[in-house]
Amino acid sequence: MSISGGAEETTLLATDDMRAAARRVRGEAREDGEEPRTARAVDPAVQRQSRTVPEPEPLKSHGPARVVALCNQKGGVGKTTSTINLGAALTEYGRRVLLLDFDPQGALSVGLGVQPHQLDRTVYDVLMESSVSLDDVLLKTNIPGMDLVPSNIDLSAAEVQLVNEVAREQTLARALAPALPDYDLVLIDCQPSLGLLTVNALTAADEVVIPLECEFFSLRGVALLIDTIEKVRERLNPRLHIAGILATMYDARTVHGREVFARVVEAFGDTVFDTVITRTVRFPETTVAGEPITTWAPSSSGAQQYRALAKEVLAR
Repeated sequence: MSISGGAEETTLLATDDMRAAARRVRGEAREDGEEPRTARAVDPAVQRQSRTVPEPEPLKSHGPARVVALCNQKGGVGKTTSTINLGAALTEYGRRVLLLDFDPQGALSVGLGVQPHQLDRTVYDVLMESSVSLDDVLLKTNIPGMDLVPSNIDLSAAEVQLVNEVAREQTLARALAPALPDYDLVLIDCQPSLGLLTVNALTAADEVVIPLECEFFSLRGVALLIDTIEKVRERLNPRLHIAGILATMYDARTVHGREVFARVVEAFGDTVFDTVITRTVRFPETTVAGEPITTWAPSSSGAQQYRALAKEVLAR
């Protein structure tokens, strides 16, 4: 078989897996005879952006928080960028937000100007030492109303050490519980894997946002991720559900990008957020600056997109 033939076959298999996962999310039976649609000449993202999302209403009080895990086992799909900027956008609507860095790489912490290797205490200590609480490691960010629980490489040891713990999957949920009354949303930036740390995040969460890069290889893992979410819901956390799939790094100029986005919408329908995060040079700049795009470039398209996403999250 030629290389091109193998790639085409793999694409079709990935599409079939994705459709099957979508049916499970919707509770639909499998339909035979479905055929993948061809690439769209018209930008499918523009075609979808027609639903009206109401303006978030001001809050009279805060808490208890909705816990949202941003999860995808593939790296480089925009989880950390989306966690930072969605959190900052939510504060503009008067919400108190807690960001939890649950990745040993500490990218969320770095993206907010924190140097993880210089920290004495992180979320690792909260998980492994009963005498350490979230308040002991909490950091204030430069964004009013947004706090951070940082992480560093120490967290990688927790996955091994938690194996022998009783109710190890609920460790994060127990640690988060005292902080929930003080916030309106908790956003968990998960590591790019489906290991014990990610299962802890899903067990602690009320809902999942799946950032999905508009690129073929990102599609391949969607079915596996949804299968993991379903298992956690059935066995550990009955309230867990998928809040939405967020298309990231979208480039409408490429046929490939349009085709991938169209297939995701075709498979998952309204589960896909109307808001689409497009590629822009502004996002790498914000990482260097250590602040969200909503303050670094407040009038940019990226800032506007995350404000629109915040409205959708609050409306769901």
